[in-house]
Amino acid sequence: MKNLLVILLLVLIGCQEKKYHDMAGAAGSGDPSDPVAEILQFQSNLNSEFRDPETSPLPDRFRKDFNGHEFFKPDTNFRVVATLVRTPDALPFLMPTSTDRKSEEVLYGIAHFTLNGVKQQLEVYQNRELMLQEEYADYLFLPFLDATNGEETYGGGRYIDLRIPEGDSIIIDFNKAYNPYCAYNKKYSCPLVPAVNELKTPVKAGVKAFRN
Repeated sequence: MKNLLVILLLVLIGCQEKKYHDMAGAAGSGDPSDPVAEILQFQSNLNSEFRDPETSPLPDRFRKDFNGHEFFKPDTNFRVVATLVRTPDALPFLMPTSTDRKSEEVLYGIAHFTLNGVKQQLEVYQNRELMLQEEYADYLFLPFLDATNGEETYGGGRYIDLRIPEGDSIIIDFNKAYNPYCAYNKKYSCPLVPAVNELKTPVKAGVKAFRN
């Protein structure tokens, strides 16, 4: 049922990026007591989605030979507990995309955490259109850049799906980082990662660059 809702949403908004995967990409899916098993489930689900012609962003010529993504080995050092500082007074803004379309977003909060021994922070967003839909009312969007982009990972950065936590902490698992759909198919319109969300460190976790 969830997959059908996502497909219907895509029909309504055309070739816009499907930013909020309802697979294992969102925080809280899988077995939270076993982070590695949860990461492996995410990888399996993402590969299944890309093999399915109903949900895959891959053109047919690539999908028929698709044998799965290349992932970094699961590493729980890239699963961090961040302090989420909410920004309730933030105003909506138009985030540029890979096309002329603009994505209306709201800065939901700023996540503060330590990664690779260095204090970091990333902005977390909420899409204005999706937040009005029951299935996605609690979904958050975390795009980021890091020092692997253009070499081991997609040059335009990667995304992570999150859900609004009850308290002031949130788990960010970089092992669940995935590529924008425009990394596979130029017909998609993908939000561009804001410069403020560039990590000056390599994030060797999640999906690697797509090689066709």
